Amino acid sequence: MPAGAGPRGGNGFLGQKYLITGGAGFIGSHLSERLLAAGHEVTVLDNLSTGSASNVSHLRSNPRFQLLSGSVLDELLVGSLVAQADRVFHLAAAVGVRYILEHPVETITTNVDGTRVVLEAVKKYGVPVLITSTSEVYGKNPKVPLSEDDDSVLGSTSLYRWSYACTKALDEFLALAYARTQGVKAVIVRLFNTVGPRQVGRYGMVIPRFVQAALEGKPLYVHGDGGQSRTFCDVSDATGALVRLIEEPKACGQVFNIGGREESTILALAERVVRLTGSKSAVQLVPYDVAFAGTEGFEDMRRRVPDLTRIRSLIGYEPQHNLDSILNRIIAWQRGSGGPST
Repeated sequence: MPAGAGPRGGNGFLGQKYLITGGAGFIGSHLSERLLAAGHEVTVLDNLSTGSASNVSHLRSNPRFQLLSGSVLDELLVGSLVAQADRVFHLAAAVGVRYILEHPVETITTNVDGTRVVLEAVKKYGVPVLITSTSEVYGKNPKVPLSEDDDSVLGSTSLYRWSYACTKALDEFLALAYARTQGVKAVIVRLFNTVGPRQVGRYGMVIPRFVQAALEGKPLYVHGDGGQSRTFCDVSDATGALVRLIEEPKACGQVFNIGGREESTILALAERVVRLTGSKSAVQLVPYDVAFAGTEGFEDMRRRVPDLTRIRSLIGYEPQHNLDSILNRIIAWQRGSGGPST
């Protein structure tokens, strides 16, 4: 039985107790909702640097939810929380292209040291953990689609843009090493452009940035020639997969892609947002050196598409939302909430 499993506090509670690092972020807040709806307890640890208490404000009245402001680098704090948990979702990380380019030291420290702290704690207390990684670890690999065993092809260390991919690859190496040599029950997922309500464009996320501009009648700025293409995954599809994977014994010690199926160029994405919002906004192309002025250069990948064979074979994963559905959900949220502040 995992640490702390069973009834809690004599109140007859039989659900699991989950710790989510970085749980006040966009994905973590949706994961918290899902777990609470299933009857579980959720403790969120977040330093609120890129996450926001407002993302989980609607959950704070739930007696099975707790938000703690603190750092994943705090070994004593993380250890005490893991000791009380049945499962750990490790989402805490520096995120967003612009944040990474502007905060390279914090990116490396948070991503690598934070993951080491979590892995040491789950090792000590025997608690299963799911580590969120990213499609960025594939780097400039041109293969389509990308499967979990394909090579990482990273750019020069002189370009901060690659520090994020490198740190997340190191996170994966650490997790797999702990799984293979220390008996840690670790699952790794590589997220491909997870999007949905409550995501903001502050750190370079493209869809919320486009939607906000369209709703405000402002230009939608597309970097480069707009021919670069991606797939997008609704956050509800992604969090459903996270929950199923952490409960699947056969997933331990493995890496899984999680993403959507519908590929779109960024230019076509901008045009689709304009159409779905009924906006009169113009779509304008902006060179990379202008969009990322003041940083040490930027490189982009022409295509990045996930191979979902492995996750489909193990848990039957199939994305339920197509791109129009995803965009309409985000548009409705931004219209209803007033949209993200930046």
